[in-house]
Amino acid sequence: MCTGFTKDTHQYFMKGSPVRPSDYIEFFAEADLIGGLSTCPGGDCSAKHSSNHAPCFPLLVEIFKPDTQGLDRFPYLPKSPYSGAHQD
Repeated sequence: MCTGFTKDTHQYFMKGSPVRPSDYIEFFAEADLIGGLSTCPGGDCSAKHSSNHAPCFPLLVEIFKPDTQGLDRFPYLPKSPYSGAHQD
């Protein structure tokens, strides 16, 4: 799903996802984590918004465990200096 606001009238819009077969997103976790995945509950908004008749497509999720020797050479980013304190 692709959403946003129009530049001229600032109106909210929805349109079908530009994703095509073989597209992917890759994440690298530097610590153990629990992942959750959610897709748009409105279905394929290019057809009809929030329709139970919208087509659904499979989504592949793969989790890889890298070679730990390779991680020794990984250029990790420095830890953020943010202390966790913030103002309201």
